[in-house]
Amino acid sequence: MANDNIQYVTAPKVEDNRKKYCRFKKNGIKYIDYKDANFLLKFVNDQGKILPRRLTGTSLKFQRKVAQAVKRARIIGLLPYLTDSLK
Repeated sequence: MANDNIQYVTAPKVEDNRKKYCRFKKNGIKYIDYKDANFLLKFVNDQGKILPRRLTGTSLKFQRKVAQAVKRARIIGLLPYLTDSLK
């Protein structure tokens, strides 16, 4: 058997060497406003789910604040709970 043609079922993983950072710590933001729906859309995927820390790079402290702000915005009707295409 010749091993010249190697075919992958999934695409091989290409490493991204950019360092993730917390945008709140970098910009000195201390309060996350739940009334700013356009800003909170950056932390929600197109189905309406809150994005995890490993994707956004947000620190634990601010991820909790983001989650709380998204939940408050959903309660008062600024963000939908779920949707087919949010963005």
